[in-house]
Amino acid sequence: MYNIALRIVKDSAEAEDIMQESFLNAFTKLQTFKAEVSFGSWLKRIVVNNSIYHYRKQQKKNEVDLEDVMYKVEADDGIESDHVFTELKAQQVMETMKRLKNNYRIALTLHLIEGYDYEEISTIMNISYANCRTTISRAKESLRKQLIDA
Repeated sequence: MYNIALRIVKDSAEAEDIMQESFLNAFTKLQTFKAEVSFGSWLKRIVVNNSIYHYRKQQKKNEVDLEDVMYKVEADDGIESDHVFTELKAQQVMETMKRLKNNYRIALTLHLIEGYDYEEISTIMNISYANCRTTISRAKESLRKQLIDA
């Protein structure tokens, strides 16, 4: 749940707060839980909704993360292991995703990492189904271009 919040808000302290707040929300609203979905899915949805709420609130304040301004360059030590190489590639994709436009980053995170479908994402992001599909398609293309240019 922490990783979900972190990928959306991009701040570990805020992700911890969101996770704690989400658990409290779930506990106080436990009587509203219907067994239509698993408890984990219900809790995950609370975390995603709280994360997006806090992210939008942060955007209204026009706060700029230091990570968005600074660009980290990590040295390649000539690593020979395929596993480590794959891990570095995955890390590169995640770092590149952080540089995408915010709506692209959130949509891709929800779709590719969290496994939500277009309908769920359109509801979470409060956009139309068609706009959701277009946003994800454009986000994938933008990610591809940035990875190729890197």
